[in-house]
Amino acid sequence: MSPLNSLKTFILLCFFSSYSFSQIDNRLIEFDYAQFGYDSVSNYVEFYYSFNQSVLTILKNNNANFVSATLSIQIEDTSSHKKLVDKTWRVSHEVDTSNILNSLVGVIGFLIPEGNYKVFVTGTDSASGKSRIMEESLAVITYIGESVGISDIQLASKIVQDSPNKNSVFYKNSLEIIPIPTSVFGEGLPVVFFYCELYNLIKDKTKNILKFNYRVYDSHGNIVRNKEKFISKAIDSRVELGSVIVNNLPTDSYTLVITLVDTSNNKGASSAKKFYIFNPSVLKTDTVVDKSNISLASEFGSMSEEELDDLFNKSKYLASASETDRYEDIGTVEGKREFLYNFWKSRDNDPSTPRNDFYLQYMKRVATASQRFTAMSRPGWKSDRGRVYLTYGEPSEIERFPNQIDSKPYEIWHYNELEGGVIFVFADITGFSSYQLVHSTLRGELRDDDWQRRIVTY
Repeated sequence: MSPLNSLKTFILLCFFSSYSFSQIDNRLIEFDYAQFGYDSVSNYVEFYYSFNQSVLTILKNNNANFVSATLSIQIEDTSSHKKLVDKTWRVSHEVDTSNILNSLVGVIGFLIPEGNYKVFVTGTDSASGKSRIMEESLAVITYIGESVGISDIQLASKIVQDSPNKNSVFYKNSLEIIPIPTSVFGEGLPVVFFYCELYNLIKDKTKNILKFNYRVYDSHGNIVRNKEKFISKAIDSRVELGSVIVNNLPTDSYTLVITLVDTSNNKGASSAKKFYIFNPSVLKTDTVVDKSNISLASEFGSMSEEELDDLFNKSKYLASASETDRYEDIGTVEGKREFLYNFWKSRDNDPSTPRNDFYLQYMKRVATASQRFTAMSRPGWKSDRGRVYLTYGEPSEIERFPNQIDSKPYEIWHYNELEGGVIFVFADITGFSSYQLVHSTLRGELRDDDWQRRIVTY
């Protein structure tokens, strides 16, 4: 099942198991997911779900008690609006009426290309028709590449190492990992188990030893758990798992942050996962909010001042004049880390999740711009085409005119979704493949309706 094992091009797994915990609400179904690296153009995405047996209608058949439910999953590409997945499953499962707190847990996995998607999940009680519909944004950004990477964090109610149950759909990399889509721990589930995968360890050109660290932060940004170890880069990918005892932590929302850092240059990768603890018997003490901890929990916490300045320079296209002035007035590394954390958090499309997909997509554009538009030792993200690409995204269409007899090379970028349709015209005025913006019909951009005179050759 895991991308660290051999995989088929498309994998689908559907199974019901059961576990119990003391705090059950009346929602029919819960849903969660985690992404793992597969190759340079796609990720393997596991979707975890649990039907609440106490809400399902218990039926009888041949003196047996059972529940029946349907699960529907649709995955739609937000650019083309094409459905990558549109499937429904019906599952009947025998139950034990002596324990109505059981939940029916399953996993379904798909190989999904890089891109942006909408996921629609519907769970329906087959007997009563009661249903719950959930919608989630999914940004697939690949992990396999040249730099160290960390997969999403999968939370689990139980992890069995060297499991003999190889036929279980929860089995991967010699482990049996029972997911917990509710992400609720505490009474009845005093241990948070977690699983993640590390990639590109050998490909990354940093030194041979990396620091692996996990921290747990409460809702105020205070560190409540902290553990670290050093790992060698003997293999290119590896599994990391662990557990956090939470029986003495008060009821609250928490965030698990895992970082992998080369201590020689403070470069690395991070991943975060939010979960909840329900411990009504544990008294909550007053805490002081430590905002610096919040920024340190992010990947900005491992950046040097030079890296922070470089990141803000790449982010300036999105910054207001007052934000630029504020950043330039900051005199400490800690202040810059906190500023950048808040800068990107304010632009997060879904602040309720630890993963900031808007930031990840923007940085992906920076890398793409550097690949496509670098010329004369000028980084592509600093060029006119790079600025437009970072600010407005991929054009709807590009017309290229590289070898015209009577004009210099030029390109016309069309953005059909902006202001009812606009264009940007870039021309290689100098003849060194350094394309400059010479005209645009978008409000606020350079406009020169007579732009063609600038590119005529005599």
